Amino acid sequence: MHETKTLKEKLKLFMVIVIPVLITQLGMSLMNFFDTVMSGQAGADDLAGVAIGANLWLPVFTGINGVILAITPIIAQLTGSMQQDEVPIKVQQGIYLSCALALFVITAGALALNPVLYAMDLTSEVRHIARYYLVTLSLGIIPLFLFNTLRCFIDALGRTRTSMFIILMALPLNVFFNYIFIFGGLGIPAFGGIGSGIATAATYWVVCLISLVIIHRLQPFRGYGVLSNWVKPSLIAWWEQLKIGIPIGLAIFFETSIFAAVTLLMSVYSTYTIAAHQAAMNFASLLYMMPLSVGMALTIAVGYEVGAKRYREARTYGYIGISGGLLFAIFAGIVLYAFNEPVAALYNSTPEVVELTKQFIIYAIFYQLADAIGAPIQGALRGYKDVNMTLMIALGSYWGIGLPTGWILANYTALEPFGYWVGIITGLSVGALALLWRLLHIQRRYQG
Repeated sequence: MHETKTLKEKLKLFMVIVIPVLITQLGMSLMNFFDTVMSGQAGADDLAGVAIGANLWLPVFTGINGVILAITPIIAQLTGSMQQDEVPIKVQQGIYLSCALALFVITAGALALNPVLYAMDLTSEVRHIARYYLVTLSLGIIPLFLFNTLRCFIDALGRTRTSMFIILMALPLNVFFNYIFIFGGLGIPAFGGIGSGIATAATYWVVCLISLVIIHRLQPFRGYGVLSNWVKPSLIAWWEQLKIGIPIGLAIFFETSIFAAVTLLMSVYSTYTIAAHQAAMNFASLLYMMPLSVGMALTIAVGYEVGAKRYREARTYGYIGISGGLLFAIFAGIVLYAFNEPVAALYNSTPEVVELTKQFIIYAIFYQLADAIGAPIQGALRGYKDVNMTLMIALGSYWGIGLPTGWILANYTALEPFGYWVGIITGLSVGALALLWRLLHIQRRYQG
């Protein structure tokens, strides 16, 4: 990051930051995309099992990862205020905390997995696949959280292309691992959908090791000495990150968990319906990486300018990001509308699944429009370290409005499973409007 004077300079710098972030996020989402698509080719039970497992894991991962994301505004504001000497200490404490969080998630998952799966109305085959997909995936949780901490450090310095190259190197390996472990090869038996969990864990180890080598050997990262002169773990330092990270994590958890809750509620419908819902959600989530990337770039840019006390420039970056999110939303809507049938056929060849997926995709067009506004605004607010109100907005709009509306429509109208999607659209729209109000309020406070 560096200071900019004109709008043209800001646009250019923002694009330099956001494009690699977008490619990185797309690459990470493509891993889940290939997990789902390739599992679907192994059978409808495999697709449904991976869908259940992924939707149990996603809110946990995104929620905990929100705690890790607090490193980004912390480092961005430190570099903006020219306090680089503090950066390695913050990153090292973030590494300690990420490992502790990973161990907590693994332990909690071991205790809760079977009770949760048996509480759901699933066939024994789908339950078996979901269970062992998550068990094998858990082998990669520690390197995943460690990589995300290192990535936050890399991105906060504005070096988002480095993260992009790491993921682009790992993506082909993920496809290769999926092929080998799902369908069998090189002396390895076919594990079906469970194999995608093994492949994903292996990929997480690869990206973690690559990022460690880069941090240790390449400039400007090497100059910070993050992997040398280690300090002891500090609960005070952990709490500083947790004060910012917990509200971020909970806000993300409340958003992502509503999608997981909807998938679990849909377990009362047929395997075809579950598979179609997951296929449509998976592709829409891939497109959602665009506004999400804008939000992550805004955290870096806004945080840097706030750290330097250039509040007018921070506000300008916010407007640039929101406008970019809207443009991305229009593009995503066109893609979803124009290619709904080819997209549906990617996931499964069963005619019933394809037809249901096409219908779900139409609803996805509308909910991603609201998400495309909300995600950039959340990123800008994180740049200001304003996270507590975002948490309250997420809880109220998603769980107070979105899920109850969906449940009523699904159970008391002819919409049935599609009613849940209408509820999601409603909750996300209310949330986006409330977040916009909060951003305008914070901007006035810093200007005043």
